[in-house]
Amino acid sequence: MHTPAHQQAALAYAPAPQQPQTQPQVPMPQGKPKGPAKSKTSREDVGAFIQEMIAMCAYVKELETQSHLIHLNYESCNFLAIHKFLKGQYESHLEQFDTLAEFIRSMDYLLPMCGCGLKDALPEFNSVTSYDPKGMLGTYYKNLEELANKAKKLEGVAQKISAIDIANYMADLVGQCFKSSWFIKATLRGM
Repeated sequence: MHTPAHQQAALAYAPAPQQPQTQPQVPMPQGKPKGPAKSKTSREDVGAFIQEMIAMCAYVKELETQSHLIHLNYESCNFLAIHKFLKGQYESHLEQFDTLAEFIRSMDYLLPMCGCGLKDALPEFNSVTSYDPKGMLGTYYKNLEELANKAKKLEGVAQKISAIDIANYMADLVGQCFKSSWFIKATLRGM
């Protein structure tokens, strides 16, 4: 059977039947940690570990705000030195928050979507209650030491679940916190 020329031309330019394209399957991130996810080498609950990491993120975010507000409100004869020191501190806390959050995301868990969610995850936190320079710095260094103690605890858990990258970072965070606390205590002793 002979096909007319215009039909032959149309057939020549007709697209070939397409195979359905499949997108690579990307696993969805996990929401709020649910039940225990046990590893072969440990009995620690990864979900509980992630909740502690989220609580630490919330704590660091509060430290960032606290150090920034003290940076702005501090008044004393050593204002310039403390002002400069605290600028470095709140910038460090922002980096710490980002690093902790990225560790959580790298384990395929989500963080709260807003400050309200972070506040809900926040453990006990000591607030500054006066504009007294010694009081402000005293509260802040105690919060730094509390963060260091929380990081010590999480470092051990991270080791048990074989999250060595997180364990190493926790050890570094302990050192950062205690060093900053030392600087503040040395300053307060001279006031």
